[in-house]
Amino acid sequence: MENSIETANVIANNSAAADAGSWFGLFVYCAVVFGIIYLFMVRPTKKRMAEYQKMLDSLKVGSRVLAGGIYGTIKKINDKSIELEIAKGVVVEVNKNAVAGVESK
Repeated sequence: MENSIETANVIANNSAAADAGSWFGLFVYCAVVFGIIYLFMVRPTKKRMAEYQKMLDSLKVGSRVLAGGIYGTIKKINDKSIELEIAKGVVVEVNKNAVAGVESK
């Protein structure tokens, strides 16, 4: 009888230790998964957005840009839009976020 009580105590202690270990393992697994997601998805996206914002901030009158699939020369810069001359005497207003790139000279 005493032997069966000791066996039950050992099984209970091992079960509690295994349960605590499985929670710790699950926590570590989740931390690793979130770390990988951050390194491969969040961080590069933030970096790309910062570079894009830097490009938008560097726009100036006279720059040739690609906006909405149309090349044009910036004639005026407003807070949220720019005016592009796409042909001689043809000026269109486009949102700044439509600018895909600045053409280098």
